[in-house]
Amino acid sequence: MADSRQELVQRLFAGTGETYDSMVYFGTFGCDKFWKKKILAKVPPSARRVMDLACGTGIVTFAIAQKLPDCHVIGVDITQEYLDIARAKAKELHLTNAKFLHQRAEEVSFKELFDCVTASYLPKYADLKTLTRNVKGMLKENGLFIMHDFTYPNNPLIALLWEFYFKLLQTVVSRFYPQWRTIFHELPQVVHNSTWLADFIASLRQCGFTQITVERLIVGSAAIVTGKNGKSKDPGPTG
Repeated sequence: MADSRQELVQRLFAGTGETYDSMVYFGTFGCDKFWKKKILAKVPPSARRVMDLACGTGIVTFAIAQKLPDCHVIGVDITQEYLDIARAKAKELHLTNAKFLHQRAEEVSFKELFDCVTASYLPKYADLKTLTRNVKGMLKENGLFIMHDFTYPNNPLIALLWEFYFKLLQTVVSRFYPQWRTIFHELPQVVHNSTWLADFIASLRQCGFTQITVERLIVGSAAIVTGKNGKSKDPGPTG
């Protein structure tokens, strides 16, 4: 299963690095920028070590590094093409507190603990039980795990609009960005079939995370889930 997920990522995203930043913005009608601001706002301002899983070209990684200049931020991704772009950006921005690692999220290992771990668009491609257990082992007590991804809308009308929009991307936008054709055609089914939200909440509970919150975004088309590596009794997800 892990190999099939990795193969899926490679098939979908190969050759998209140079256009990723613009496409993730315009392809979500600018929502991605709003979602990433939400993620950034949840990162503890006192954090001194943060890991950004599935960092891609470093959008969230750099946002954290710039907001918290005394924080050491490590971006992790399995797509080398994206990491090459992220490292070039770091040089252009003269950021010395952001570093990047080429590795699968489920296999990352650090002895020095983190205050916070973030991830965007990762859950549907990850083994969430393994990932959550691994992250817990790298978080300080009360360290925060923040996870964000698309969700398929529950509202039938919104779901219809969602499907129509992807048809537009498939038939029109892919003509101008052929390197994104595979994503436009396969991503809708991946999101539709994904049960990451319920699975991640279950994994957080099983691993002893507390203060679990769920924030649904843009009429149910995405969600941000947080959990603390704490010891208090979990009252269940809120939000």
